[in-house]
Amino acid sequence: MTDQKKGRRQKLEEFVAQNPGDAFSRYGLALEFLREGDKAGAEAQFRELIENHEEYVPGFQMYAQMLVQEERREEAKPILTAGITVATRVGNTHARSEMEGLLAELEAG
Repeated sequence: MTDQKKGRRQKLEEFVAQNPGDAFSRYGLALEFLREGDKAGAEAQFRELIENHEEYVPGFQMYAQMLVQEERREEAKPILTAGITVATRVGNTHARSEMEGLLAELEAG
């Protein structure tokens, strides 16, 4: 891991620790874990995000995409279903459409 990436991750971890209710920062931390190749760390952050910030649609979408990339298709389906429900509720039609498309692909096999 380069010093630059380590620094960015550390800054995000510190910010999340100081502001655990900030969904955007936790999302950014999850993405940073992904960029570093730490799938377990990313998954932990995504889970925390969708459990505590249930209206933060990008969390559902990116978590499901990560699971699909990891060949964990069956685990991605309920995340997508929940994300579609949330996206519909908050009026995020673009994300809803993308998640519906990915779910349809997964269900088609």
